[in-house]
Amino acid sequence: MNIRATLLVEHSKANTMKIVNYIGNDQKRFDALMEFFLANEYRVTQRAAMAVGHAADLHPNLIKKHLKPLLENLRRPDIHDAVKRNTVRLFDKHFDLPEELMGIAAELCFEYLDNPQEAVAVRAFSMGVLYKICQREPELGNELIMVLEDHIPHGSAGFKSRGKKILTKLRKQQRGC
Repeated sequence: MNIRATLLVEHSKANTMKIVNYIGNDQKRFDALMEFFLANEYRVTQRAAMAVGHAADLHPNLIKKHLKPLLENLRRPDIHDAVKRNTVRLFDKHFDLPEELMGIAAELCFEYLDNPQEAVAVRAFSMGVLYKICQREPELGNELIMVLEDHIPHGSAGFKSRGKKILTKLRKQQRGC
């Protein structure tokens, strides 16, 4: 299968699943998909985002070697929302960042979370990533609490719901419960 050509056929769940099924648990095929996801070709990158997410959901081991490039990609100023959303979702869902990447992830996620202009899904997934980082780096908990308290009153219903749940967990942790 020519992954790039298949990505360009159409943007649909059926087409995405065709690619995901082709990739299976094959690292080389997944690596090829990642090249398109990390490329700077708007339409291809956007369409690869959904396939990367689904493939990683089925086979999380495939994403491990791409953690650093994924984080570095988030620093690009021209990054598509679909890429941000799917990347941060991957870190939220399959969190297993090595120690040396947690600082970069925390910095990016705090930036997304603190920006009301950022897409709600990106902000919500950032909350999850930051909460998980706080499990390993508890000193960041106070900063996350402050940011959440600042933004929850002005957030969407989903943002408020997730934010309140994370606040409750963080406060329990701080009390030692």
